[in-house]
Amino acid sequence: MSATPKHWFITGVSTGFGAALAELILQNGDKVAATFRQQAQADEFTQKAGANGRGVVCDVTDEAQVKQAVAAAIEALGHIDVVVNNAGYGSLGSIEEIDDAEVQRQFEVNVFGPLRVLRAVLPHLRERRSGHVLNITSIGGLKTFPGVGVYNASKFALEAIGESLAQQVGPLGIKVTNIEPSGFRTDWAGRSANVVTTSIPDYEETVGKNLAGIQGYSGRQPGDPQRAAQIMFDLVRQDNPPLHLPLGKAAVKGAREKFAALVQELESVASLGDSADFPEGQ
Repeated sequence: MSATPKHWFITGVSTGFGAALAELILQNGDKVAATFRQQAQADEFTQKAGANGRGVVCDVTDEAQVKQAVAAAIEALGHIDVVVNNAGYGSLGSIEEIDDAEVQRQFEVNVFGPLRVLRAVLPHLRERRSGHVLNITSIGGLKTFPGVGVYNASKFALEAIGESLAQQVGPLGIKVTNIEPSGFRTDWAGRSANVVTTSIPDYEETVGKNLAGIQGYSGRQPGDPQRAAQIMFDLVRQDNPPLHLPLGKAAVKGAREKFAALVQELESVASLGDSADFPEGQ
């Protein structure tokens, strides 16, 4: 494990994981460029961080702002070691009832936002032949739930981007980890979420009950953002970090259940799938 101070670029630092991680970084001698959507927030962070940080304005749905934020971070810090694609939110509701505009917004923030960040920062990391990308996905990027389908889709997409990116940039000395949290005490299920209340009676027992459970759980989730931040802080100092990291007992349990069920299902249909090829030699 390397003890060398790291220089971080983190999106979405006003609340949640981003806020906890930025605070921990400043307390432990690393440097950080933290993005906010409001100039006043960025200025306040810069004042607080002093020589060890810079707040920058960046809405990840705005490509020009993303490019400017990355450039400002490199100018302020000298270089970037760690990129954290943290900005995101949850669009909750039945697949049938979430309209196109909201689906587009969900993907603009959760998928195209990280892609914009990656396009802006990867030339810098490639030039340095080093770096570590942390994508904050979700256990919802591995396992689906009723009423969370559009959010699941965005996080499944980010999972795939991270996995493919790891294969592309690994030979260049750049590492990638998909961080997959379960329920943590952030604003994700509260004011940060966009909830489309189900009005279709057929979905009340599935979507309705699950969304009520998610909203009722807000503020009482077992996941501790400060502990998660410490894990991520330590992770980027590992010589061989994992590609996937479920965070929280529910995430670990959910990942185990998903992949055990997938393997069981695969084995039950493997002979059928194999039979679709031309016979050998033809």
